[in-house]
Amino acid sequence: MLNIVLVAPEIPQNTGNIARTCAATGSVLHLIKPLGFDISDSAVKRAGLDYWHLVDVRVYESLDDFFGKNEVRQMRLFSTKAPRSYAEADYADGCFLFFGRETKGLPEEFLNAHYESCVRIPMRAEARSLNLSNSVAVGVFEALRQLDFPHLKDYGKMKGSE
Repeated sequence: MLNIVLVAPEIPQNTGNIARTCAATGSVLHLIKPLGFDISDSAVKRAGLDYWHLVDVRVYESLDDFFGKNEVRQMRLFSTKAPRSYAEADYADGCFLFFGRETKGLPEEFLNAHYESCVRIPMRAEARSLNLSNSVAVGVFEALRQLDFPHLKDYGKMKGSE
């Protein structure tokens, strides 16, 4: 199981899309306040479609509140400022993947305090960043790939191929 931590997310559609990724992968979604929307906001629900019953969503007042309630053995902090690629890092079962707000990313002091846990998604120099929900998907599926996609369906059936 993975843990997705959104620190002060601002855009409800992104959080809804991330919730859908959590539902599809069995990941826990941790939301750190302040949130830029009401968690019951229709835009969040709409982006998550009918998957909300599959998502374990936990809300915290602050990062201190989060760390007081969770035992974090391994974490990866995603940031455009990180020293290494997300693909160079290892991911253990139970890893916490942290992502910051859409406009500012994770707080600098938090990144500096956990420098060795910071990773980035490589992209062109001219691009500022990826969309938050896309970044989460990249991180989640790399971690799951390394864990050999535990408990996930590893087959499909195309129509007409019997």
